[in-house]
Amino acid sequence: MRYIGGKWKAVILMHLFEKKRYNELRKECRSITERTLSLQLKEMEADGLILRTVHTDKAPLKVDYELTDFGKTLIPLLNSLAEWGRKTAEVDKRVQATSTVKSSTT
Repeated sequence: MRYIGGKWKAVILMHLFEKKRYNELRKECRSITERTLSLQLKEMEADGLILRTVHTDKAPLKVDYELTDFGKTLIPLLNSLAEWGRKTAEVDKRVQATSTVKSSTT
């Protein structure tokens, strides 16, 4: 949990299945603040999950983020969590529908 704990790390990692620039991540994680995104990226870089590459050859500077080999070992886990989330959402919908039907018949 040290590596993926918290509200945003798993979300960010899911978006980094492909190399992304900071602004691309920011757009895909709309409700995250810039400060939180920056902090989470720094923590994951320090943990060896992501690689940060700064391109200084052109102005303005461009920064790419991508999963390291170690970070890629999380892909099966993240996929399993995403699948569990989809199944849980389906169960929740059925439970809510059943509850609504019972409420309206009584």
